[in-house]
Amino acid sequence: MRYSPLALALSLAVAVTASTSFGQAPQTDDPRVMELLAMGRAALASGDADAATDRFEAALVLDPGYASTYLELADAARARGMQGQAIHYYREAATRDPGNLQAIAGEGAAMAEKGATAKAEQNLAKLQSLCGSDCAEAAELAAVIARGPLPEVKSADAGSHEAMGAPGTMAATEKN
Repeated sequence: MRYSPLALALSLAVAVTASTSFGQAPQTDDPRVMELLAMGRAALASGDADAATDRFEAALVLDPGYASTYLELADAARARGMQGQAIHYYREAATRDPGNLQAIAGEGAAMAEKGATAKAEQNLAKLQSLCGSDCAEAAELAAVIARGPLPEVKSADAGSHEAMGAPGTMAATEKN
């Protein structure tokens, strides 16, 4: 009983401290991370998505909790046409910063580009409930949904099988 006031004061202090940091995006104090992100953005702007990804991954190693790094990785993945990987990175960013509008919009855009328009529309509804229909992220996602999915890219193997015929025909021809 004599420790009750102390326990009450301590729990109140913890509750106040926890509530003041809630809703704030995680930040990084490492200038190397900021420099790598800037270099990655420059590489992505010049069209070199692979170099950009290398810089973003290096920044991720230095500060794995920084949500902006995941957003940059997701943008680079989308630039390379890897929407599935982009969705993963957007979800990681949203896990670290749950109210991040860019993560919600990016995930929805990647889903729409992949053809999952129903899920993309769910992200649009979530965005509109968070920021209204006038925010830039909601307008951008609505435009991507309206554009529809990206054209499907055939792999290099898809054409070679057609030219060679069925898998068993080559062996049969060699025996003759």
